Amino acid sequence: MMAVLFETPSGFAIFHCCASLIQGQDVLEVLWDQFTNNFNAYRLVWLKQFKSFEDKSSAITQNAGVNERLSRMIERWHYPWIKLAVAKPEYKEIIEKYLNISCVHGPAVMELMWGIQNCMQCLVPMEKRKLTEADCLPISQGLHSLLSRYACVVKPEMVSEQIVNAASALFWCESVEKENDTPLRSLGCLIKRVSGINCDGWSLLKIATTMKVVWCPEEIGKTCEEISEKEVSRLVEDRDKYDVYLDKDACLRTYEIMLSAHDVRTRKENLLKFLVEEAKSSEA
Repeated sequence: MMAVLFETPSGFAIFHCCASLIQGQDVLEVLWDQFTNNFNAYRLVWLKQFKSFEDKSSAITQNAGVNERLSRMIERWHYPWIKLAVAKPEYKEIIEKYLNISCVHGPAVMELMWGIQNCMQCLVPMEKRKLTEADCLPISQGLHSLLSRYACVVKPEMVSEQIVNAASALFWCESVEKENDTPLRSLGCLIKRVSGINCDGWSLLKIATTMKVVWCPEEIGKTCEEISEKEVSRLVEDRDKYDVYLDKDACLRTYEIMLSAHDVRTRKENLLKFLVEEAKSSEA
């Protein structure tokens, strides 16, 4: 268990979550995507209390420490055996000094804070103020990395729900390809051994398409990857051999999901670039 002190435009909220949420080698790449929809966010962090302050800037300072209202809220929901995640290094220093509570801050914590902020309207419904440019946290590292791969650069305040959703769809496509990379490359080696077709340099979708050709050659016209007539003939002739090595239903499911990922990537990549350009135009 871990407690999270989250700062909103008008106050502070305390959440509980599993500490494993900010652990793992790929946390900076994947955590943001878990906060792209409210339903999933509800399952990851649990709001315990929210308090607004007339003068939020005086709630926690280097000179005065943590004021009484905020101290009571933190101490109420913090347990001796858990750590408190905070969004600023100075908050860590002040809370550890004045409240003697062990805090954690770092890149993974900031990814978590960005995720909570992205779903703030639902996770902290009591917060009525809108985020200003000053309130916006730096853009999630994971989201920034994905946007950069598609040559899309935006400021934190430009990141809209539509941009996040389009980016999440592209992240799913990348995850599908990553998950199926090794099995499909192994399939390519099998195709070379069984049918003598060299699949080096082929896309993952094209390798998956060969299995559609093997078991459903009548639907070859529906595929989006071109396979030569000679290759089609070899694959169909060797169908019985593939029955020995492969599961037909599993192969066809893999083909369908790879095709779906290809279609989603094509649509969402274009949409993402349009949304980013629209956001830049609106700011200008």
